[in-house]
Amino acid sequence: MTQFPALPVSGGFRRPVQIGPRAARVLAAELARHGGPKTGLLVGADAGSTTLAAAIDALLPDDKLTVVAPDQDAAAALRTHLAGQGRWVEDRVQVAESLDEADPADVVILAEALSGTAEETRSRLDELIKAMNSGGVLSLVVPATTLPNGAVDEIERQAALYGVGSDLVLRNVPPVRVHRLRYTAADQAVVERILPAYRPSSVSLTRGMNIDSNGIAAAGIALGLAALTKAARPKSKLWMVPALAAAPVAAFFRDPQRDTPDDPKAVVAASDGKVLSVERLRDERFGDGEFLRIAVFLSVLDVHVNRSPVAGRVVEHFVEDGGYAAAMKAAAEHNVAAYTLLDSAYGQVVVAQRTGLIARRIVQRAPVGSVLARGERFGLIRFGSRTDVYLPADRATPEVAPGDRVVGGVTVIARWR
Repeated sequence: MTQFPALPVSGGFRRPVQIGPRAARVLAAELARHGGPKTGLLVGADAGSTTLAAAIDALLPDDKLTVVAPDQDAAAALRTHLAGQGRWVEDRVQVAESLDEADPADVVILAEALSGTAEETRSRLDELIKAMNSGGVLSLVVPATTLPNGAVDEIERQAALYGVGSDLVLRNVPPVRVHRLRYTAADQAVVERILPAYRPSSVSLTRGMNIDSNGIAAAGIALGLAALTKAARPKSKLWMVPALAAAPVAAFFRDPQRDTPDDPKAVVAASDGKVLSVERLRDERFGDGEFLRIAVFLSVLDVHVNRSPVAGRVVEHFVEDGGYAAAMKAAAEHNVAAYTLLDSAYGQVVVAQRTGLIARRIVQRAPVGSVLARGERFGLIRFGSRTDVYLPADRATPEVAPGDRVVGGVTVIARWR
């Protein structure tokens, strides 16, 4: 019978790492985004666990969740707690006293922060991997530390090989990093049912408007410069320049909520902007077939968060060097660009994030092996840019023309035949 002992405290931490509500929501995010029906396995949770509450919130009517208690006493308390949650929860959540009693699941969540040595971490991972279905995801949390820590170092190594996403959660005591690991490729049926992931990098301002974490950092830097300038030259009005720049800089990184069309044959825009071209071409980097390429120019006034045009699995990501021509010019095709290759139900789809005249920074947050829902955020480009979507020409029909305005994640730019 596999029983998990209490996690040791090491790596410079004198008290156990607590998982707060925000970190718990990130831990359960992979469970929330699987459209179901699905099975979940929550390991090491007790009745008062914030991760248990987040996992229950993520369940859909056809889902099942098994909770592996830390010990027999905790298992009894869990059963009592779940019985008090009502019939809906009681019918979908069961308690196991050991991992050996639980069936393999689509999503496995470790409810306790990993710590200890690298060898102990590998042993723990081996047990958890055996509890995963093929194509399943393991979500776990480690302290966000730069200090020597065996568990953190081992998880970073695993993430480099099998990671499909990680999130830094600063609003936790202490701050933590949540990793998602997939050891075998996701089935295409799972890809088609996936929902957009919850990403802490998109910070909610209002019900309909978020801001990317890059915008918070940029605004913070601007306000910091204003404070330093004011302290250095208190009689000068120069401090007003960075202070007034903080708001428009933050607004550049706005990230509005979007409702993506439900039509499974719809291909949506990867960004806001104006359609530059719709053309058929060949590109040997992506194979021998002909592609339909739809290029969209983003001005500095457009939303620069990029979204996946289709539901697909990231099979490759690479960056090519180049120039910094104005993004609306034909020469921009040879600018610095990041290419994300997606394996979809209709063939290979490529999204190119191209820099522009003043755009010099591309952010891509979808590592190889990760799964993206149609319309899901996966990155951004800073300050004016261009996105190109490549579709198999024999499978897709364009729905837009040069000069049309499109909205990322909303406007249908093509349909599958």
